[in-house]
Amino acid sequence: MVFLNFRFKGISLTEMLHKYAAHPQKWRALVKFLSLFSLCLFLAISCGRQESAPPVSTNQADRIIIGMTSKIRTLDPADAYENASGTLLYNMGERLYTYEPGTTTLKPQLATELPKISADGLTYTIPLRRGVVFHDGTPFNAEAMAFSLKRFIENQGSPSALLSNTVESIKAIDDYQLEIKLKKPFAAFPKLLTFSGACAISPKAYEIGPGKFKPDTFVGTGPYKLAKYGTDSIQLDVFAQYWGEKPANKGIDIQIFSSSSNLYNTFRTGAVDIAYQSMDLEQIASLEKEAASTGWQVISQPSKGIYYLTINLKSKPLDNLAVRQALAAAIDRPLLKERVFKGQAEPLYSLISQTLKDVYKPTFKEKYGDANVNKVTEYLSKAGYSKDNPLTLDLWYRSNLTSNSLVATTLKAAFEQKLGGAFKLNLQGVESTTAYNNLDKGIYPLFILDWSPDFLDADNYIEPFIACSKGSEATGCEEGASKQQGSFYYSERANKLIDKQRQEQNPEARQKIFAELQELIAQDVPFIPLWQGKDYLFAQKNLQGARLEPTQQLYFGALAKTVKS
Repeated sequence: MVFLNFRFKGISLTEMLHKYAAHPQKWRALVKFLSLFSLCLFLAISCGRQESAPPVSTNQADRIIIGMTSKIRTLDPADAYENASGTLLYNMGERLYTYEPGTTTLKPQLATELPKISADGLTYTIPLRRGVVFHDGTPFNAEAMAFSLKRFIENQGSPSALLSNTVESIKAIDDYQLEIKLKKPFAAFPKLLTFSGACAISPKAYEIGPGKFKPDTFVGTGPYKLAKYGTDSIQLDVFAQYWGEKPANKGIDIQIFSSSSNLYNTFRTGAVDIAYQSMDLEQIASLEKEAASTGWQVISQPSKGIYYLTINLKSKPLDNLAVRQALAAAIDRPLLKERVFKGQAEPLYSLISQTLKDVYKPTFKEKYGDANVNKVTEYLSKAGYSKDNPLTLDLWYRSNLTSNSLVATTLKAAFEQKLGGAFKLNLQGVESTTAYNNLDKGIYPLFILDWSPDFLDADNYIEPFIACSKGSEATGCEEGASKQQGSFYYSERANKLIDKQRQEQNPEARQKIFAELQELIAQDVPFIPLWQGKDYLFAQKNLQGARLEPTQQLYFGALAKTVKS
């Protein structure tokens, strides 16, 4: 999917989709009068009006209450492209492949083994699991899986290009064997099949056809089935006919809050078992501080999303490599980590997430370091700039995102303090949607942006940034990913390396190619990696099984409450 089709996710994608968000309402259920009165009285004194909440059960066999602020636009897997929707589809649905718990190691789910791949890398033959049924009782087989993937493509929802750009054909070659042919070799294809929307759905419950979506229903094969769908609450019940290991709880109740402060305060009262997606920096820091005395569980994982500077290589003086190198050497990531993010982020030195430990290579740290004044001075001098002839650049950021504004302000102040007036930043803010609509027009010389991958493979951190289907060294990128990112970077070598890694099935050989690509990006500086955030989950002390996967998914099935003695 291209940049302008909303591959920005997390906070920025929520901003992009705010016009679709449902208006928050009060909780769907009320507690007994005395409990409600006591809770409201406490909240009125401590934090003002907020949504009321059902009481927390102490029985291990009871349901789990999860609080979140992310709005659910749709549950249709052919159209869902938000993180919150993906979490629900991850737990209610199943895909051909998933990951071993706690790792980034691929394993079969509805498939029974990893695919057999033809010598030319184009045909994938996948054996399927028997004895699986959908939530409506329909048997699962190869025809049902083919239907699901074809519908994902042909209904033309937001994420459809993920498969339509890659897949040539899909067919059942017998009752429990699927054949998928690709347009071009793509070594990461099995990982692409872990995308939340590539799940199996009942052919009896859905239709194929452009725009034929069912946003408020879901019929899949997973351990939970949808029992109730509302704008402010969602109920999942355990699916009795599930083929695999049964959940450790009797069901999940998801409460959607109108603000992070309401979620924060309600968790502190014990009225929800888990607070997830999401709270602001101060609220997270407060809960972390109180955890030692309260027994709350603080669970965090590095986010798979990254933040970076996109550099318009057509914008003077950024067409000068030495200017870009001076900028790369001037960035102070540890300062951003402590001053802006209160430790809730990690410095990033590659476009590839640190989650992919075997592939990530900190090339920008090795080549430029952080706030390296000597290197900055050297590069500025090479480009013809000094204190007497300072370099001034316009730095753009999304004005509706507080963190981006703080980052821009902090960078500006750091440049002024450490570089003695030789390097200055002029700050320019613009609303997210306007920015995304204009990136490929070449309006912005520098822009602070973020990216979250569709599937956890290094290709999805490289190809969407530097690939270019049409252009030249002289003209820059005229069509392709780097134009959509607002960089206009063109490199014949980069294009060849991207194609090479996509054809390479050997993991070690692919790692070497990605190392070369990371070195190339650090050398040419079309982008500058900045930081990688953290995802947080807070759980009450009586909850077991709460964890975040490296993919940032929360598995509901492991959640259970301890029984009070």
